Amino acid sequence: MKTAVTLCQVPEAAAGPFVFRQALPEAFALAAALGFDAVELFLPSADFISPEEILTLARQNNLAIAAVGTGAGMLRHGLSVTDSSPEKRAEALEFVVSIIDFAGKLGAPAILGSMQGKWNESLSKETALAHLATALSVCGKAAAKHQVSFIYEPLNRFETNLINRLGEAVNLIETHHLTNVVLLADLFHMNLEESDLGAAIRAAGQHIGHVHYADSNRSAMGLGHTAPFPILTALRDISYQGYLSAEILPLPDPRTAATLTLQSIHSFHP
Repeated sequence: MKTAVTLCQVPEAAAGPFVFRQALPEAFALAAALGFDAVELFLPSADFISPEEILTLARQNNLAIAAVGTGAGMLRHGLSVTDSSPEKRAEALEFVVSIIDFAGKLGAPAILGSMQGKWNESLSKETALAHLATALSVCGKAAAKHQVSFIYEPLNRFETNLINRLGEAVNLIETHHLTNVVLLADLFHMNLEESDLGAAIRAAGQHIGHVHYADSNRSAMGLGHTAPFPILTALRDISYQGYLSAEILPLPDPRTAATLTLQSIHSFHP
């Protein structure tokens, strides 16, 4: 399985689970020096930097682009694709599609996580889920134009009240016949929501297209309570070929967090 590490350029995400926050040339070089296969980008917007500049950094450092996050749309602008306002929903979807097009030029998928939003007293759960399915349909088709998939991430109950488990996300995809949409298995969220991480991964199977490799406390694997071997075994059993991406807190420091991630993954010898 391939490895990736998160690079964040969003000031509002200073306390978030991102490993390297240096200027991108330095961050790319550090990721390459440590031995990662790819980087996952968290950028303020699609026009923060040109795709050509990213591709140049990737070539110079022999790194792939694993994925590009959309969470800045929520952090910076309070946007979600399930907002009760049609205008806000349209603005949110426009932001996500702009990231899809940016990522597509890099040959990478985009991720919908925090921008999925929540249901509330002004928006029923059923209506919110319908809005979510509509957005995922649009995003899947937009990504298909670049011959990449679109990634949807179930989050834990404290971050969304829409979909919290992989099985629920599979049901959404299948019920609404969504195409070109895959799931992100984030081990931190799964530790809060799934009773058996390995079983959830096996049940979701080929729907899984990306993995955030994090321990139970969102630190590097080995610093919490998660047993990595059953998870890695489950991923092997579903013939997972994607990235294990370190979306983790940079503790005790970024380099150590990144190194512990690589050591955990590379120690798996089935």
